[in-house]
Parts: sequence; structure tokens; C-alpha cells
Amino acid sequence: MSLSLTNKPAHGTIAAQGAVMAVLVAISFSHLLNDLMQSLIPAVYPTLKQSLGLSFSQIGGISLVNQLTASILQPVIGNFTDRRPLPYSLPFGMASTMVGLLLLSRAASYPAVLCAVACIGLGSSVFHPESSRVARLASGGKHGMAQAVFQVGGNAGAALGPLLAAFVIAPRVGHAGGQGLLAWFALVALTGIVVLTMVSGWYRGHIRARVQRAVEPVAALDRRRVAFAMGLLVLLMLSKFFYSAGMSNYYQFYLIGRFHLAQSTAQLCLFLYLGAFAAGTVLGGPIGDRIGRKRIIWVSILGVLPFSLALPYVGLVGTILLTIPIGLLLASAFPAIVVYAQELMPGRVGTVSGLMFGIAFGLGGIGAAALGLLADHVGVGPVFQLMAFLPALGLLAGLLPKV
Repeated sequence: MSLSLTNKPAHGTIAAQGAVMAVLVAISFSHLLNDLMQSLIPAVYPTLKQSLGLSFSQIGGISLVNQLTASILQPVIGNFTDRRPLPYSLPFGMASTMVGLLLLSRAASYPAVLCAVACIGLGSSVFHPESSRVARLASGGKHGMAQAVFQVGGNAGAALGPLLAAFVIAPRVGHAGGQGLLAWFALVALTGIVVLTMVSGWYRGHIRARVQRAVEPVAALDRRRVAFAMGLLVLLMLSKFFYSAGMSNYYQFYLIGRFHLAQSTAQLCLFLYLGAFAAGTVLGGPIGDRIGRKRIIWVSILGVLPFSLALPYVGLVGTILLTIPIGLLLASAFPAIVVYAQELMPGRVGTVSGLMFGIAFGLGGIGAAALGLLADHVGVGPVFQLMAFLPALGLLAGLLPKV
């Protein structure tokens, strides 16, 4: 991959040149690699459940540790880098993920698994705030588009993880060496380190010019209204990420339990849903640039409701087909949510990006743990029936103030 990156700032402002697509593609590709490795964790749950004799509650605990680790540090790192950017933290975060994968490939106990996924989560926590800042820096003013390009890489990686697991890891379930195959994915992390080192060189050269030309931002709303809007965003994200956690972590168990599918077939169905989720991200950013963040947030969350209500009561084909509009609509919200939050708090891109991604991972972890605990008591089928009502919280989007 040739990015034609230099350490010298280009002539004129970044906005005047338009989006620096080479940088956006590189950071999106790195996001793909990062989230591909993250997605391997839920993709190998059936393997870990069988080899280590785990319960659904313990599986939820793995997601909780991973996603809380990936969320707690993000606002702290973002706040720090708003004042002092750390371009070379990007390859460092990818290196932490590589270490976590190697540890997970050798983990022989539940505590060892938790330690490994914590390292992977730490890498993600370091990666997201600064990479989101790079995407905005290279946006040319098209913030929704840039955020969508950045996020679609992550969603594509999240979709590819289960697909690779279906063909590489799933056939080895119950056989020696299946879990150890994860070590080969450390090569993916190594690729990410190389790409992010190049991106960091561009970032270091251009951030100074950007800071020197920056005008002191002025908040559009007072603190009380900003706090109110941020509270609404958290509730909307709760709806989105609890439902997403249920689909990502338990959809394959739902298909196996209700329709008696093979694990590899269920993971292919999960890949289809995650592919639709990635496509929804591509659409959500540019549409938000055109029609406004508030409208796309409203439609993308509340619009899922009729499909989510129908999903637990249809057959196999209907279930698979319904996950496509669910994924498309649900994913289109997050680029708009991130950019809307950045506009609520201008001049604090790192803090806001870290906070939004941190909340996303944290809610996903809490949702996975809570739904796993519930599934142990009532079964996966009833959990999907209860999850169906979560998109109704999309009604709250109507209360968001205009920015």
C-alpha cells in the first residue's frame, strides 16, 4: 500500500484540498484490521464454550471485560490528546492487540482468557480516539462522510472475523490446535502496525499546521442543553448497542438452537447481518451530511422496530432476510451520533470521539453480559423477543436540539 505520505504539511489547509482519501482509506483499512481481530472474540465463543466448559454468563463476562477495557480509557486518552496529540500511539495500540491475540491462542483457563481479551480491548481503546481524529483531519469538511469511511472499515472487519472463524477455527472445534490458530491472526496486527506507522508520519506532519490555523471554537448551545443532548445520545446508544450486542454475541446461538443449524452455517448468517451493518455505515454518514444528523438518528434507530418485532416469529429464511434491514438501519446511526456529538462540543474531537466509542464499547459489554445472564435463565429465544422492543427508544431522538 502506497500512501504517498510525507512529514511536511501540504500547501493550504486540509479543508481546501478536500478529503485526503489515501489517509482515509488507510485509517479505514487499519480500523478493519483492528475490528476484525476484536470480532474474533465472539466468533470463537462456541470453541471456548466447548473446550473450557463455559456458561453463557461466563461468555457474557468475556465480552464485558473486553469491551469495558476497550471503553474506560478512551475518553481519558481522547481528552489528553486534545491537548497533546500522540500520533505514534496508533501503532502502539495495534501492538497491544497483537499481544492479546497471542495470549488468547494459548489461554487454558477462564482467567487467562479474560487477561488476553483485556489486552485486545486496551489496544482498541488506544486506537479509536486518535484514529477518529485523523479521519476528521482528513475530511475536507465532509465530517459525516469521513466518519462513515472510518467506521465502515471497522464494520467490515467485524463482519470478516466470523467469516474467517467459520472456515479457519470452527472446523477445529473439539480438536487439538483449534484455539491455537488464533496466533496466525497476529500477522494481521503486524500489517496494521506497518500501515499505522505510515499514517502516524502523515499525522505528525499535518497536525501542527492544523493547530496553527485553528480558530477558537464557540459552543452552539449552553452547557445545560449540551448535557441534556448528551444524555439523550447515551439512551439512544443504549438501544442501539444492547440490540447490536445481542445480535453479535448470541445470534448464532439463536440460529443453532431454534433452527438446528451447524455452527459454520450460523456464522455465515452472522456474516450476512454484519455485512448489512457495514453497508449501513457507508450510507449513514453521507446521508447525515445531506439531511442532518438528527433526522438520520431518528430514522435509523426507530426504523428498526417493525423488523425487530417480527424477527422472533418468522421462519429461517424470514429471520435471515429481516437481519438485512435491521443491520442497514441500525448501523447508519453511529456516524451521525459521533459527528453530532462533536458539533455539540466543538474543539474537543478527541474527548468526544473517545467518549462516544467508549460508551459504545461499554454499553456493548454490559448488554452482552446482561443478555447472557438472562439467556442462562430463560433461553436465547425469549431474549430475542425482549430485545425486539429496544429500538422503541428511538422516539427520544425527536427531543435532540438542533446544532
